[in-house]
Amino acid sequence: MNRDLDWDGCHNVRDLGGLGDIRPGALVRADSLDKLTAKGWRQAHAYGIRTVIDLRNEDEYGTDTAPRPDGITTLRVPIDGIEDREFWDKWWGGWEYGTPVYYRPFLAHFPERVAVVVTALVEAGEGGIAFHCAAGRDRTGLMALVVLAALGVEPEATAADYALGYARAQVESADCDAGLAERGLTPHSAALEVLDWFKAEDYLRVAGITDEQLTALRLRARTAQTSTST
Repeated sequence: MNRDLDWDGCHNVRDLGGLGDIRPGALVRADSLDKLTAKGWRQAHAYGIRTVIDLRNEDEYGTDTAPRPDGITTLRVPIDGIEDREFWDKWWGGWEYGTPVYYRPFLAHFPERVAVVVTALVEAGEGGIAFHCAAGRDRTGLMALVVLAALGVEPEATAADYALGYARAQVESADCDAGLAERGLTPHSAALEVLDWFKAEDYLRVAGITDEQLTALRLRARTAQTSTST
């Protein structure tokens, strides 16, 4: 299936359905949805999206280009924990932040923040969920990696999905490309390195996610389809 979604106003929107046994329409990753036009919001709603999870920090919130339709709930779940200067004074502003190179230290340092996002996914109302950051690359890529790993998607497919999001993010990536190349990495291989270390179920349990929540996440990913018209 073609997982790319053409929602007017955005440029990095993709259905995670078709990876493993995830059903189309259940989970969608995206760049900032506040850029959607009225047509774009109609397309998202017609696709079955009923919950939007915004991973950005509060100072990144902007004015929507067009009103969000009735029937779509937006949850603000900032993942960065930007107030933690011990972590971010090291990582903020470096090229690593635009790549999976920072994922492993982030996951090790912020399990509770990852757990909050997973809980939001599990507890969202019926219908499809779209989660996003600004460009649909870093924070969105991180949570896509966590969720896909938790759902048993093969690492190769998960890394390939990350590489797509990286390539389509409309942000300057020359420093990131150069930094990765210096380490002998690509976006794809860097994601694979994280996945080789990341044991999703064990990690999420330690982070506070229960077995019941893991089961609910799997059920949601397999059954949350409502509509997949574009």
